[in-house]
Amino acid sequence: QVQLVESGGGLVQAGESLRVSCVASGIIFRINTMGWYRQAPGKQREMVAIITSGVTNYVDSVKGRFTISRDNAKNMVYLQMNSLKPEDTAVDYCYASVRSYSGRDSASNYWGQGTQVAVSS
Repeated sequence: QVQLVESGGGLVQAGESLRVSCVASGIIFRINTMGWYRQAPGKQREMVAIITSGVTNYVDSVKGRFTISRDNAKNMVYLQMNSLKPEDTAVDYCYASVRSYSGRDSASNYWGQGTQVAVSS
């Protein structure tokens, strides 16, 4: 019912910036939460940042460097990544909790296919 597509990944040097984007499409009544998760090589997937009605939450390792934002009219979420470090190298996944219908409809979780972020020393 809902598809998430990420874009904006790439290869940058340490200290540089990158912005990844995600757009949701399909049957959407309301998106409760959008966010970004990442999975580095050999590690488990972790939550990076989420945003719900303007309230944001970040994993400690990116606080002060990353900023999540949302465009509700376009069903988009962004992650601005500044002062990138090699340890930020990971596949970044877009996440959304979506209600497709009004009334007594529960939210469902959706994931994008991922976009690669690589940071060299």
